[in-house]
Amino acid sequence: MRRRLLVAAALIGLGAGGVAVADFLQIGRTEPPLLPEPERADRILVEKAARRLTLLRGEQVLATYPVSLGFTPAGPKTREGDGRTPEGIYSIAFRNPKSVAHLSLKVSYPSPADAAAAQARGEAPGGDIMVHGLMNGFSWAGRLHRMMDWTQGCIGVTNAEMREIYARVDVGTPIEIRP
Repeated sequence: MRRRLLVAAALIGLGAGGVAVADFLQIGRTEPPLLPEPERADRILVEKAARRLTLLRGEQVLATYPVSLGFTPAGPKTREGDGRTPEGIYSIAFRNPKSVAHLSLKVSYPSPADAAAAQARGEAPGGDIMVHGLMNGFSWAGRLHRMMDWTQGCIGVTNAEMREIYARVDVGTPIEIRP
């Protein structure tokens, strides 16, 4: 642990390049603990047209975040590589503290219906849809990422926002993604 701290300090001492390398190597990153049950979301709502993710507990809004979507945001995801963010009701399948995009929450896409529809067309439905922070090494971009839809079909937020979301969302939480 001490060696990692020394390496991090040396990289940070190198300036912005050092910060980017430390970010890429995940040096100093810790997994945020889940907040107590009353502070956790029991539902996530993503509104693609509004570029908004809302954490809810019952009807109470816990927090709202602006998001970036897949690079072809209009319409539901139908196949691997289409750059679209899925639409429908899914759940959070797992939490990934060692993500290539800071932290991530796996969305349970494709549903059995999504997979069957893609198979009927002779296409792969795709997968690995996440709610995630910025790609490791790019934390410096911060809110600038919102200037365009840049993910492969995921829901992107800043790293600070992802830490807040990660602390409020557990495995099994429903996520509804609307057009």
